[in-house]
Amino acid sequence: MAIAKAERLMNLALCLLGTRRPLSKRELRSSIEAYLEAGSDDSFNRMFERDKDDLRELGLVIETVENLDGEIGYQARRDSNRLPPIALDAEEAAALGLAAKVWQQARLAGAASGALQKLRAAGMPEDVDPYEPHGALEPRIPVREASFEPLMLACRDRRPVVFDYRKANAPRPEQRQVEPWALECWRGHWYLAGWDRDREAERVFRLSRITGKVRSRAGRFKAPVPDVVTVRETVASWAGETADRSALIRLRAGAGYPLRAKAVSVRDLGDGWDEVEIPYGHGLDAWLVEFGPDVVVLEPAELRADVVERLRAVAKG
Repeated sequence: MAIAKAERLMNLALCLLGTRRPLSKRELRSSIEAYLEAGSDDSFNRMFERDKDDLRELGLVIETVENLDGEIGYQARRDSNRLPPIALDAEEAAALGLAAKVWQQARLAGAASGALQKLRAAGMPEDVDPYEPHGALEPRIPVREASFEPLMLACRDRRPVVFDYRKANAPRPEQRQVEPWALECWRGHWYLAGWDRDREAERVFRLSRITGKVRSRAGRFKAPVPDVVTVRETVASWAGETADRSALIRLRAGAGYPLRAKAVSVRDLGDGWDEVEIPYGHGLDAWLVEFGPDVVVLEPAELRADVVERLRAVAKG
């Protein structure tokens, strides 16, 4: 069975690499003997999808193209699957090994290990062990959200997605149609940047607020993908990192240490409360809500109103 599958994958790879135009499922099925022997269309479709995913996992870049009749075609262009010679010194190999260790607790661990094996075969110095401990540094990026993997694959394959998303101040989730561009981790949370088709604008989504399953959609992206996607900068501006004003809040003594770290001034009010002045920018209301009853906004009035609105939305949810 293993030999049969390897032969089938090889034949599929040769078909996709050898064609000058995208081939449909129907054409691929008629060209590969193992697919002709599939008992039904459903059996063939399952086999083909598994084989396509396996080839992509091995590193083959497979492009999908929709023709005028709406039929999807597949092709692996040689220029997209040809890499220049790789030469790494010891420091570069160590940096790659350190980066791969980031994913050892995530579902990308297998892909990271496979990539290092390929790099070693392509010229990584034999005397460098990418997994050798480097001092006390043990990098980790937590990946807890179920939406991470389907969104990562959608970003890679340039496939539109649909998911339900609940904003911090919304009582219930809303459906979003998104062309995903990039995923990035900032301060322990994963964010997706992409083009929101309904709002016709660039948006950033926090993965922990995605509810239900991420569903893929056929077709191409409608909006151009920017050369540089500034996920962190966008989230930072929404989180008040680009503050240009000050807010005055009451903070329970012994609580809210992240707020205290940003404080411009702190004054003891007695009765277990402090008066704290902090920078005020877009998104500060969402951050203050996370501290619940330990925070009371004194001014400005619009910030107090925004916090109250968010708390009401949470209470309704």
